[in-house]
Amino acid sequence: QAVALILVLCVSGMRAETARYSVPEEAERGSFVANIAKDLGLTGEELLARQARLVPEGEKQYLELNQRTGDLVVREQMDREELCGQREPCLLRFEVLLENPLQSFRAEVRLTDINDNSPLFLNREIVLRMPELTTPGTRFLLGSAHDPDVGNNSLQHYSISSNEYFHVYTQRRNDGGRYAELVLDRALDREQQAEVAFSITAVDGGTPPRSGTALIRVVVLDINDNTPVFTQTLYKVSVMENSSQDTLVVIVSASDLDAGTNGEIVYTIFQNSEENLQTFKINPETGQIRLKKPLDYEEKKTYEIDVQATDGGGLSTHCKVEVQVKDVNDNAPEVIITSLTSTLSEAAPPNTVVALFNVRDRDSGDNGRTTCGLTGEQPFRITLLAADAYALVTSETLDREQVEEYNVTVEARDEGSPALSARRTLLVRLLDVNDNAPTFTQAIYTMVMSENEPAGRNLGRLSATDPDAGENARVRYALVPPPTGTLAAASFVSVDAESGTVRSLRPLDYEKVRAFEVTVRAADGGSPPLSAQAVLRVVVRDENDNAPVLLHPAPDSSAAGELVPRWAPSGYLVAKVVAVDADAGQNAWLSYELAKATEPGLFRVGLHSGEVRTARAVTERDAARQRLIVLVRDRGQPSRSATATLAVALVDDFSDAFHQLDHDPASGQQPQVAEEELLTTYLIASLCCVSSLFLLSILVLTASTLCKARVRAELPPPSPSCYVDGDFASDCVGSTGTLSPAYRYEMYLTSGSGRSEFQFLRPILP
Repeated sequence: QAVALILVLCVSGMRAETARYSVPEEAERGSFVANIAKDLGLTGEELLARQARLVPEGEKQYLELNQRTGDLVVREQMDREELCGQREPCLLRFEVLLENPLQSFRAEVRLTDINDNSPLFLNREIVLRMPELTTPGTRFLLGSAHDPDVGNNSLQHYSISSNEYFHVYTQRRNDGGRYAELVLDRALDREQQAEVAFSITAVDGGTPPRSGTALIRVVVLDINDNTPVFTQTLYKVSVMENSSQDTLVVIVSASDLDAGTNGEIVYTIFQNSEENLQTFKINPETGQIRLKKPLDYEEKKTYEIDVQATDGGGLSTHCKVEVQVKDVNDNAPEVIITSLTSTLSEAAPPNTVVALFNVRDRDSGDNGRTTCGLTGEQPFRITLLAADAYALVTSETLDREQVEEYNVTVEARDEGSPALSARRTLLVRLLDVNDNAPTFTQAIYTMVMSENEPAGRNLGRLSATDPDAGENARVRYALVPPPTGTLAAASFVSVDAESGTVRSLRPLDYEKVRAFEVTVRAADGGSPPLSAQAVLRVVVRDENDNAPVLLHPAPDSSAAGELVPRWAPSGYLVAKVVAVDADAGQNAWLSYELAKATEPGLFRVGLHSGEVRTARAVTERDAARQRLIVLVRDRGQPSRSATATLAVALVDDFSDAFHQLDHDPASGQQPQVAEEELLTTYLIASLCCVSSLFLLSILVLTASTLCKARVRAELPPPSPSCYVDGDFASDCVGSTGTLSPAYRYEMYLTSGSGRSEFQFLRPILP
């Protein structure tokens, strides 16, 4: 019955020893050996769940494991003599592998011998020639019987049938084998009996015992009174196991004092072992013993050869030759993989088991001692579990993004001289874990879209990469919802989830939205997903979609009236045309030109200022009423424009102002003289008041000019909203332009005669 010393094999903190069982040879298939589950402290369900299996040391599987019951049974009938020969003990080694977690238990089954073989003599008839003068007590070596069984079942003793001349002794060799020596009890007399015949029986120690017999015929020879004598009764030699065929082992030598044919010696190897006859040969004349085939230390370490020297008269003697086979490092180590995990998660912690393997070397001594290691710099190491049993484990954390797979080479080397080695390469592939977030190629993406561009326009493409693999590397894009209460810029553009292409969702007005920013998220397909964010800035490019807007003169007035005295010199400021353009850049750069005039040579317009000035001094020949059309044009492509109409009255003095402006030749009506005279009176009276007010205005104007320069930098930019009907808005005082908005004039004229009053109001100052 099995004696189980099960010690658990495990990696990272568990120990391992060997469980031992026994089973008789020739056991029937299905015979019970042991219960593995009971010895391991596991149930049949646990064995089944952990996929328990046997891994034999050799190529053939003689045992099998019932995963449901945990019974270890015989799978194939075993012959101990065929598997192990004379070696004792005869062991079948195997490992029990469990998964989840990965564990290995070493065990061995000893095949116990049964008495299934009888002793057998190599020769059924043994012929001995003895001279009649052989003295009683002389011993004669007999051919041994062969019994392949071992222990008590092997050959134990010899016996011979009853006779009056001989008895037999059973002798024991150093290797445990037994052989027979025939002892002469009384002197022979050829004249009385020329031949003595009897049987010899070899008996083993089995229950019941088995035996084999052979016939011994002793031929009595005539007188030959000197037997050959060996120089040594025991020859001890050693031979290297890698010696080739016909290598000389030893030379035995014997001499005989007789002369003639009685002194001629012939050497033979005594047939006490079939293996010896197949391995060695002897020259019958010289006594040279040579190899018939190469030796193998791993198969047999010692040979005992019985050599017989026989003279021509039939007398013989024998000696023993002990051949010690010397081990040579002729066997490289073997790396035997018992379990391998070919795919490993990159998140596996250090000391994770990758493979279990054994290293075996058939040599002995230093030639059979092995060391094991890894070649190259890799994140693995080898852990010794038991004698010649190792585990390949991870030594540090792994990163699939740096190395996707490893070719791990295990090298086993013995300590022989020269040392032999063997290598085994294991392919370990890493499985991806979502441990890397996507990465944008830029932190901020800037794209440009044109004003009024239709929806669906491709603005550009975002790009993010993820070094992971499979779904963990699949990147999807999405806009991050803006905080509540902020500009809903996410409604202006869309991002394709797969490609990252950015498209416009609706046309935009540069005058309302000049640029906007959205946050884009790139998330991978892992579980849980990882993400990164980038800023998408979209700049709206201005298009020339706004024509200039006239602020002065007002576009809704038919014509603006201006008064110019006839004494005005060249360069006299008549008026200033003020316009703005809601566009930006070049599209908002305005230029002014005189498109049409009653007298083109009298007036000129500043190209950039819009100031209308006299091009020459006014003369008496110039018409009293002048009509000017000023064209305002931007620099867009195509350009847009607007026109302003100015009515200019040339007066000798301001008393003629109303008459010049109010007179319409087409009407055919003349103002009444009385009304004109009345108006003149009013004007003269008003002129005196205005003159005093004018002097006061000059003083105020000087003070305001000094203050205006100080505050102009702090004032907001010009806006079309500043130029409205009525009084100037308070926030428009500091607006920039070609004509300072600080000066605005209003004229009030009464209907009636040319003497109507007019008032020159004070400038509106900040």
